[in-house]
Amino acid sequence: MSSARAPQIVERSESAVAAAKGPRAVTDASQVRHPLFRTLWYTVNILLLLSIFATLWSSAWEYSTRRYLKGFSDAIVPFSASPEEKIQSIMNWMSHNPARTGEAPEGLSGDRDPTDALNYASLLRVCGTATNAFVNLADTAGLTTRRLLLLDSRDSTMHVVAEVLIDGRWIVVDPTFRTILRTSDGSMVTREDLATPAVFAATTGRIVGYSPAYTYGHSVHIRVARFGLPGQIGGRILDAVAPNWQGSPFVSLIVERESLCATILTTLAALLLILLRTSLRWYGESRLAIRSDRIRDKLRRLGHLLLEPAD
Repeated sequence: MSSARAPQIVERSESAVAAAKGPRAVTDASQVRHPLFRTLWYTVNILLLLSIFATLWSSAWEYSTRRYLKGFSDAIVPFSASPEEKIQSIMNWMSHNPARTGEAPEGLSGDRDPTDALNYASLLRVCGTATNAFVNLADTAGLTTRRLLLLDSRDSTMHVVAEVLIDGRWIVVDPTFRTILRTSDGSMVTREDLATPAVFAATTGRIVGYSPAYTYGHSVHIRVARFGLPGQIGGRILDAVAPNWQGSPFVSLIVERESLCATILTTLAALLLILLRTSLRWYGESRLAIRSDRIRDKLRRLGHLLLEPAD
């Protein structure tokens, strides 16, 4: 038999053989040639699942915290009271020991969970956690509030107070000393007023134990320096994009409520991973000829399998 009449042998490539077996085989054969892509793809998918579970868990935590604060606020703050009366109601409650008067467990001194701060008298004596309790209760009671950090010459925090927006002015409230700062004639003051030494002396001179070293002329709402270099870089970016971000009451609430902070971070992580997964899919399909099953296709097949009548 001549070679011209002999059957021609055609070598099929790995992908052609896989194509004959179906689309799933094409995907598997393509990914075998790109192990780095496959590893990255599975890693991103696993992280995305974890971030979704974390988002659900932190959202439930935030919902529980909100419900707790709402019940607490309703019990001590009159609904129809004026802003000043609401502040005074919170101060009056803080002046008396809460139901659990024991010392806070070890490790809660820097806690940012208001459900802890509201239940231990020892935490309500510390400026950081006392302000944490006040800011969360005041926000739940419908007041617009934010925290204020008083810094020393080395930019370290000396004292923490709160500001509440009343009649267009951010008046200063000191939860540690259970007082609204006022002048001798009873007028409420702002941090700009207290930056004047004469006003500061006249306002705080009557408060027993109030340190004259506290200076309202050097204060911030968020101390980005505590987060090191990443915090400083992030702070500069935010200053350029949103110059007034530090004074936002919502930003203060984020740093003063762990559950809200966790919810926002996990949600952002999930969105970032969704974007990364979408980009990986596009790159794999357009550049590497990898066809991976979409979630909706998998769900459709699962639905058909479950609804398919048995033989």
